[in-house]
Amino acid sequence: MASTTEPTPTERNAGIDLVRVLMTMLVILHHTAIVYGGSGGWFWRQEPNASNPLLVMFNAINQSYFMGLFFLLAGYYTPASFDRKGAGRYLADRWIRLGLPLLVFFFLLFPLTVAIAESANGYDVGQRWLQRMVGGTYGPGPLWFALALLIFAHAYALLRQTGAVPRAHQAKALPKFWAILLGVVAIGMVAFAVRLVIPVGREVLWLQLGYFPSYILLFSIGIAAAPHRLLERIEMRAAIPWLAIAALAIVTLPLMVLSRGAAGGFEGGWNWNALYYAMWEPFVATGAILVLFAWAATPARRAGPMARWFGANAFGAFVVHPPVVVALSKLAATMPFAPMIKFVGVSAAACLGAFVIAGALRAIPGVRRVL
Repeated sequence: MASTTEPTPTERNAGIDLVRVLMTMLVILHHTAIVYGGSGGWFWRQEPNASNPLLVMFNAINQSYFMGLFFLLAGYYTPASFDRKGAGRYLADRWIRLGLPLLVFFFLLFPLTVAIAESANGYDVGQRWLQRMVGGTYGPGPLWFALALLIFAHAYALLRQTGAVPRAHQAKALPKFWAILLGVVAIGMVAFAVRLVIPVGREVLWLQLGYFPSYILLFSIGIAAAPHRLLERIEMRAAIPWLAIAALAIVTLPLMVLSRGAAGGFEGGWNWNALYYAMWEPFVATGAILVLFAWAATPARRAGPMARWFGANAFGAFVVHPPVVVALSKLAATMPFAPMIKFVGVSAAACLGAFVIAGALRAIPGVRRVL
């Protein structure tokens, strides 16, 4: 499944950075979709939860792979960073790049986003923001991802220091089709087992552990793929069969919801719906992730000035997007447009706004070190 030519080691890959930017935008679209009838939890919504079947499908497909892909990329860049810096500097850097944004969002941006959601016509945001900070309305919001990565980073450092994870890995090619298939089935079964105890939607320290079997696996795969740059060598002809499988799995979702949706239980438990959903996710994720990296590996993928600007500001946009999405969707609430039209307009404006704000913040001395 990988090309025979191994790329020359580089700090960054233009194609992968483009994928990271697209996934950041998809996160913004995902949360905007919740406002207009998609499924999931969010700070404010105009339409009832899961009231728009198209946006429910959109969110379900996103959920299957986009955060897992972020964990895969995080793992992919971990060994080189650790080898270059050593355990102490590596962990210190993780606390700067992940811990500081997490703390800022937890204590400042989370109460701000809640204040915007609760405000009447935007006139009392400042007062409500102060009330929420004084009253202890705190949380990580989407920055649960940074919290999880901090845990993963410490676990990796511990395993490296104890020798449980060797410095060099021997994975020189991606697994064959049947090996990947076996892994997909195995992770689906592990997720099903975990969700018997901790179903999807239940949080432990702000983390939905029902999704973490795949997150841990993908982070580990990223680490194993890093030494020989395997994510940059995936060929489209090898990814297409998995895309076909993912498409077939996606088609079964509305059929399953129509035929068995009334029975519920998709989030976990000893039932067929929970087993179906736990297996459905990794099949969709495998096809989506392989195709995205095969697309990124195309030689034509080059980073121009605009692409580099978006890539540099992607994490900052991820951090600041919640108050941007809520503010724009509240502003659009009084506009006489259909929810789907608002979804398109607010999504586009929120993507642009979050990246622009991130770019402005990174122009402040010292902030670029963090974002």
